Amino acid sequence: MEHLDGDIVVLAILSSVTSAIKWFREQPAPDLIFSDIQLGDGLSFEIFKEVQVNVPIVFCTAYDEYAIHAFESNSIDYLLKPLEEEMVERSLLKYNRIKDHYLPLAYGASLNKVLVQMDSNYKQSLLVHYRDKIIPVKVAELCYVYATGGITTINTITDQEYTVPFTIDQLESMLNPQLFFRANRQFILNRNTIQDIEHYFNRRLVLKLQCETPVKIIVSRLKVQDFLLWVEQ
Repeated sequence: MEHLDGDIVVLAILSSVTSAIKWFREQPAPDLIFSDIQLGDGLSFEIFKEVQVNVPIVFCTAYDEYAIHAFESNSIDYLLKPLEEEMVERSLLKYNRIKDHYLPLAYGASLNKVLVQMDSNYKQSLLVHYRDKIIPVKVAELCYVYATGGITTINTITDQEYTVPFTIDQLESMLNPQLFFRANRQFILNRNTIQDIEHYFNRRLVLKLQCETPVKIIVSRLKVQDFLLWVEQ
């Protein structure tokens, strides 16, 4: 990056949420941050929830579904991988245009608004009808979602089962992909409930969760790589 502008000094390269939080707490804030969205131990948004950073941020991501429109509307630039030199140069030019008129407090409020918006894009609870009651079920307490015969159920870590008026495709779009994975046509599972991952026939995987499932959860060959990458996030 220094060859694009001789005045640029890279103060640190931080590969994890944990190391970044520690660095920002102990060091003076830089003038500009380039931040990958997916780091070794989670999403970079977690950094800015833990520490107040009132400087411009350019987000980089390989996944354009991660709130790109939200960042555009809040004047936060982003780069879509694979990165090219012209893209980085464009972001630097944009920063140079706005830095003299930059208001830290306003920017910090804008970033906080985006972070709240990110969290609110996904369901935190689902309302289910059970007998004569309407019960809120926290999404974090789901063990898995199961679809069969045109019926979709959500199953909790306490082995409660509720029928919901959504298809599994609809639920997939409602649930945070950092926490939930669509293993196949029948199952969406919660990462926190995975107990064992075993090799299965034809280079597939079979999963065991902390709660009982009506049939085996099998990850197809086409989804194995995506699943393993997701588990490692």
